[in-house]
Parts: sequence; C-alpha cells; structure tokens
Amino acid sequence: QAQVQEAGGGLVQPGGSLRLSCVDSGRTFSDRGVAWFRQAPGLERDFVGYVSLSGTITYYADSVKCRFTLSRDNARNTIYLQMNNLKPEDTAVYFCNTAIRRGSTWLPGDSWGQGTQVTVSA
Repeated sequence: QAQVQEAGGGLVQPGGSLRLSCVDSGRTFSDRGVAWFRQAPGLERDFVGYVSLSGTITYYADSVKCRFTLSRDNARNTIYLQMNNLKPEDTAVYFCNTAIRRGSTWLPGDSWGQGTQVTVSA
C-alpha cells in the first residue's frame, strides 16, 4: 500500500469548496508527477487532474476544468487539490497516485491510499 494519506474531504453544499491534501510520507512522489483520481459508487476510478514534479504543468479532466486546481509543496511532500463550485456529480472518494500518460489515458501506479470521501449535497 502506498505511503500516502489523503485528507480534507467532507460534506459540502453545491457551489461550495474543499481543499484536499495528499501527504507523501514515504516520499513515493518525490521524483515524479502526481495525479488525483476519484471513484463514485458503482463506477470506475476516473482521472481528475495531474501536476508535474515542478508544479508548473497541470492537466485536468474536462469535467473539472476551471473549477479544480492542483498544486504541490515539495518541501512538505504534499499535493493539494483545490475544488471550487462543487457539484453533486463530484461526489466520490478521492485518491492521489503517480500517473503516466498514454495518449488520452492516465495510468495510475499500483498502490493506493485509503482516499478521502467528498460528498456534495444540499
């Protein structure tokens, strides 16, 4: 199991904001880009966004563009996901992981943390 700890999830109303964090205690991500994925009940785990090692390059799924922002603090081994204007369809368990891009697909690493639950509901 990856030595990462996702946190910051919770219950929020539509239109609200949350900031998720991914603490990399095992320095698994210390030399690579990191992605966030999410998994809603009964659905496959989907790519949300990616941030490069330097933090200067980011990619986002179309469903979250202009609402979510990835960043990282390498000194603290922490990756962040700022989520604004949340919608009920954003409800899912959110995970961080390494990822490589193959065409239009992002392939995660093999190990996963526990994730953090985000619920968007009135």
